[in-house]
Amino acid sequence: MKRKFVRVETHRYSRLGKGRKKLQRWRRPRGKHNKTRLKRFSYPVQPEIGFGSPRKNSGLVQGLVPIVINSMIDVERLTKNNIAIVSRTLGARKKIDILKKISELNIKIANVGGKK
Repeated sequence: MKRKFVRVETHRYSRLGKGRKKLQRWRRPRGKHNKTRLKRFSYPVQPEIGFGSPRKNSGLVQGLVPIVINSMIDVERLTKNNIAIVSRTLGARKKIDILKKISELNIKIANVGGKK
C-alpha cells in the first residue's frame, strides 16, 4: 500500500481536509516548534528520499509502458508490453473504433471505465 502523507492537523479543520479527502495535501511543516518538522516519535512522517517507488518501476502503469492513443496510427505502434491510454480529446466515434481495434489485439487499456 502506498504511504499517505497529509498536512499536519488535517483531522482538525475542514479547510485542511477534515472529512474532505481532496483537500488533504502535503504541505511542509515550517513552524519553530512543529513536532512533525522535528521528526518526533508518534507524529506523522515527512516524505523523504527512499519513500519513492524503485526507478525501474517509475513511469509504468500496471507494470507496462503507457502510450497515449490519439489515432489509429498510434494503435499500430502498440505491443504486448504496452498499455493504451486513450486520449480524452477524442470524439465518441473515433474512440469506439480505436477501442475495437485495441480489444482485437488483446492489449490492456488503462483509462476506459467499465463495470467490474
